[in-house]
Amino acid sequence: MIVCHCTQISDHDIRAAIDWMRTADPQTIITPGKIYHALGKRADCGGCMPLFLDTMRACDKLGVAPPILRHRTDSREDIPHEGRRQGHRLSQRRAAV
Repeated sequence: MIVCHCTQISDHDIRAAIDWMRTADPQTIITPGKIYHALGKRADCGGCMPLFLDTMRACDKLGVAPPILRHRTDSREDIPHEGRRQGHRLSQRRAAV
């Protein structure tokens, strides 16, 4: 499955890079940036990051996950305004006046 359309990275590429990095250095912290670097590519638009991170999480050899890959325990799904104060948009400010 293609994970990153901009750079044509598949889930197999991600797993292979993780396996290679884990074999080369068992103590290394593996990040998306290191995977891009190992594959000789650079992130472009960032639209693939959620799927990229999910693919990394699913890999058995990832080991200890850096903070960006850990599952959040304080879910904010019940907050509809994403933590922003009310009236953060111009159209809402004019309507409130």
